[in-house]
Amino acid sequence: MDPKQRNAAALVVVIALAALAWWQFWPPGEKINQGLDIQGGLSVILTAQETPETQVTDEVMDRAELIVRNRVDRLGASEVSIQRQGADSILVQLPGIANAQEALDALGSTGQLEIRDVVGIDETGEVILGEVLLTGDVITNASVGTNPTTNEIEVNVTFNSEGAAAWAEITGARIGRQIAIVLDGNVESAPVVRDRITGGETSISGSFTPEEARRLRTVLETGALPVSLEFSESRVVGPTLGQESLRRGVFAALAGLGLVAAYLAVFYRGFGVASWFALSIFGSLFLGALALLSNFGWFALSLPGIAGIVLTIGLAADSEILMIERFKEEVRQGKTYRSAAKHGTRHAIGTSLDADLVTFVSALMLYTFAIGPVRGFALTLMIGLVIDIFNMVFWSRSVIIFLAESVVPKAPWLFGVKGGEGDAQA
Repeated sequence: MDPKQRNAAALVVVIALAALAWWQFWPPGEKINQGLDIQGGLSVILTAQETPETQVTDEVMDRAELIVRNRVDRLGASEVSIQRQGADSILVQLPGIANAQEALDALGSTGQLEIRDVVGIDETGEVILGEVLLTGDVITNASVGTNPTTNEIEVNVTFNSEGAAAWAEITGARIGRQIAIVLDGNVESAPVVRDRITGGETSISGSFTPEEARRLRTVLETGALPVSLEFSESRVVGPTLGQESLRRGVFAALAGLGLVAAYLAVFYRGFGVASWFALSIFGSLFLGALALLSNFGWFALSLPGIAGIVLTIGLAADSEILMIERFKEEVRQGKTYRSAAKHGTRHAIGTSLDADLVTFVSALMLYTFAIGPVRGFALTLMIGLVIDIFNMVFWSRSVIIFLAESVVPKAPWLFGVKGGEGDAQA
């Protein structure tokens, strides 16, 4: 495939991707998830408080996250986001929550682990709970292991002295019957007692997958959560305020795009107008990527996210300007339009790649270590940088080379250059 065919193929592929992106994100109000600060709702950051006796570890935070998830599930909120933030915090976002105070009360309470009697099974197959036999404060440790005889995955539990005595009595009286492990009112497991268990240790088996076993281990350990969770931040956003903020954010993005487009047309003439199409492709691919991530539940548009989008519009325009200026500089050095286009755009892409990589690393660090909505800004910035490089390589460079070979020689003044191909001057 010769260079002309390669450039044409690149343009066709990009146009096809842009069309696919439009199909993916249109209408954007339905295809791109809205974050809490736009849709309205409750945002809470819970921070684990370390004590002199206990440090905040990953295992402690796993227990805390499970308690929070169970509490949130009982609130009936949709599109809930629960994320670990840093080493000791949990971000909970509840879009569209009706009663913010009820949610705060639920999140602020301590998770309660109970081992309860099972008195039967109802028509839907759910267990009917009886009296509370033990509470989680008697469990000192839980771990995942493998039964050496059956090779089944099992969860090993250790009780304190009080729990060991009670457990021996409970299991001795219920051989062949079920007991239920309940966290915050939710039945997490209902194993059958096989023997009377003494010694303060027991094993729970039941054809577990590794993930199910790890979850049960975490459930069993939650009853002895050694740290408390405190509200380090809580925000309630009304839906009216959120939608007004969205309108203003979209207006700011469109106004910024309009000013950039006008600047390009005035200062770069034909190349500036060609850049309009490049920015349109950039925006289409960007929105398509956001809609795709929203479809998988990995993205929700927030006001900081809109700020990241506006910033990347400027970065994309800067990339276009860099390519145009490098082309004009090569022409001033006496190269032909074709040679200037090929070498100038290649050097511009290399320069832009270096700058974008530095910005990407900064955004990645911000996304990794920041908490709260700031991560939305970092995420949209990273997505925009990746699309910017893609757009430069496969669209803008091909367009500039095409124009330099067929259009610029016929009307150099329209593109801000003068003279013939061999001695053109900017």
